[in-house]
Amino acid sequence: MMKTYVLDTNVLLHNPQALFAFQENQVVLPLAVIEEMDDQKRRQDEIGRNARMVARHLDELRQKGRLSEGVDLPHGGSLRIELNHSDFAEGFPDILDLSKPDNRILGVAWNLKQDGAGTVALVSKDLNLRLKADVLGIPAEDLLNDKVDFESLYKGAREIILEPEDIESFYQNGALRLSKRRRTYPHQFMVAKCRDNPSLSALGRWSGGLLRPLVHVEGECMGIKPRNKEQRFALDLLLDDSVKIVTLAGAAGTGKTLLALAAGLERVLEDKTFDRLLVTRPVVPMGNDLGYLPGEKEEKLRPWMQPIYDNLAYLFRGYPLPGGARGGKAFGPEEYLLSQGLLEMEALTYLRGRSIPRQFIICDEGQNLSPHMVKTLVTRVGEGSKIVFTGDPEQIDHPYLDAASNGLTVLVERMKGEELAGHITLIKGERSAVAELGSRVL
Repeated sequence: MMKTYVLDTNVLLHNPQALFAFQENQVVLPLAVIEEMDDQKRRQDEIGRNARMVARHLDELRQKGRLSEGVDLPHGGSLRIELNHSDFAEGFPDILDLSKPDNRILGVAWNLKQDGAGTVALVSKDLNLRLKADVLGIPAEDLLNDKVDFESLYKGAREIILEPEDIESFYQNGALRLSKRRRTYPHQFMVAKCRDNPSLSALGRWSGGLLRPLVHVEGECMGIKPRNKEQRFALDLLLDDSVKIVTLAGAAGTGKTLLALAAGLERVLEDKTFDRLLVTRPVVPMGNDLGYLPGEKEEKLRPWMQPIYDNLAYLFRGYPLPGGARGGKAFGPEEYLLSQGLLEMEALTYLRGRSIPRQFIICDEGQNLSPHMVKTLVTRVGEGSKIVFTGDPEQIDHPYLDAASNGLTVLVERMKGEELAGHITLIKGERSAVAELGSRVL
């Protein structure tokens, strides 16, 4: 049976392609949605871009006929802009202020249901609007086509049971072909254990159809050594030039950003494999925003990049740095690296249209990116570059993203079968006993 989906504005601002995501069903856009999109179209960010893209899609569909009467969509179904905003059917609560666009959108869904339009559902990324729809007896749901199953998200590592002779062969030959067919992914890490001898174990990575030992099992970068097996796995991916896309997920304090920065600096300063370390973070505040900041671009970025500076200060704690110009105060590590052209801090806003060759790119706090923003960043990667995404999918500050729909989670799930990509979820907190307690208990 054909369904009618009433779309909220935030669905289209999150994903302009949502217009075409409802198969053979009817899509209804309340006129309030068009008004809200018009208010956002001048913004110079992803939301403004998405508003303009939706407008272009609607203008193309307008060539097929009047949108108020409904037009066919390219891959099935139809779309209609609903003009009925003023006369609501009996029973619509008077307490809902119709000067608010959300309530007018809700009213359209109510009217369609009262008019007997079949199964009517409201699609919104606004939890409160979904709650109000539920109170009125209108089915409401989030946009589901860009979500993954977070509970079963790929972890990048697994445990396997081997016979003693298999583990001995693994150590002797430097590789092992698994006899039993197991579901594996490229660069998946395995903790091999022996059922009869718990002390006999091995760490390996699946590559080229074989289980191989870690290349950088005792690796050290900028004085940093891995403290647990997941950190060893992470460094093995970070230092492997054949893995061009690395994703590191984990709770606060597990070492995601520190390991990525240490590996990037090692590859730039020591190995000279890359020309520069490029670090970017989404500008999404936790709590109240600071508002407009004074100064040049670097000064405006500093509050957002302070976690990166803190990690750099820790990495360079044992390295003497030269003094500033004309005998001024000693350079901080970030100032020295920036002055030498070895480090670049950039906001995601300024990366569109760029091509970035021979750079080690780190995108911190990747859980606050939408899937489209992640795609934009990945497609900027030029020849000889490597990109690393770090983040905690359960600490999201973006208002319309969650653990199942953010860009980091989607990237992990969609890249798990690709030879150029590797992932590991860090588990144990290593920042301090206090940080580990807070992450676990609070």
